[in-house]
Parts: sequence; C-alpha cells; structure tokens
Amino acid sequence: QLQLVESGGGLVQPGGSLRLSCAASGFSLDYYAIGWFRQAPGKEREGVSTIRNAFSGISSTYNRDSVEGRFTIKRDNVKNTVYLQMNNLKPEDTAVYYCAADASGHGGLHPPGYDLWGQGTQVTVSS
Repeated sequence: QLQLVESGGGLVQPGGSLRLSCAASGFSLDYYAIGWFRQAPGKEREGVSTIRNAFSGISSTYNRDSVEGRFTIKRDNVKNTVYLQMNNLKPEDTAVYYCAADASGHGGLHPPGYDLWGQGTQVTVSS
C-alpha cells in the first residue's frame, strides 16, 4: 500500500521552530516530487514548499514568498523521508500541513498536480 505519513506538528510560540516529516511506505520517494501544503480553517489549501525528484538539478526546491528564508525542504533518501524545517514561525503559519507526492517529478505549488496525499499534521503558532 502506497502511503505518506506526516509527523512533527504541534503547538509552538511565535518565533519558534518545528520540523515536519513526511515518510513514505510502499514506494521510493526518489522518483517523486514532494510538496508541502497547508490549509487553515476557512481557507483554501495552499502550496508552501516543493522539491523535485532526486534526479533533478541543484536548484530543485521552491518556496512560497511568505515562507522564503524561514522554511527549508530537504530529502533524506536513506530514510525515504522529506522534511520541512520551519523557523521563525508566525501565527499566520497556523494550519494543517500536508505532504504530497507528484509522480511526474516536477512538483510545484498547485495541489491538483499531486497524486498521493498524507493525512496531515496540525501546526499551531500561538503565545
């Protein structure tokens, strides 16, 4: 069974950090682009960060403007896991965060391009 499982969410104060994990089972993430998305209550799901498949070039990651310089997406091919390091978190980052896999390998920040989704993990930034 092909599956993505997110973990690492929680409650953090503004300015704090969290690292989200997206672990794959049943397939290798090497061949997939991976995206992190988030959805806040009453809002549409939006793309946060994306990384192309493991065979892409050096500049294979992309972040939305509001998280650039704060969030970093990274692969660990040995652990078959993709991480989202989130620093300097802000209350507006509060949302359910999802990871997703794109079989084309190209990625991007548009949800319809992705084939397989995890169940999500809650991130709450509040004092």
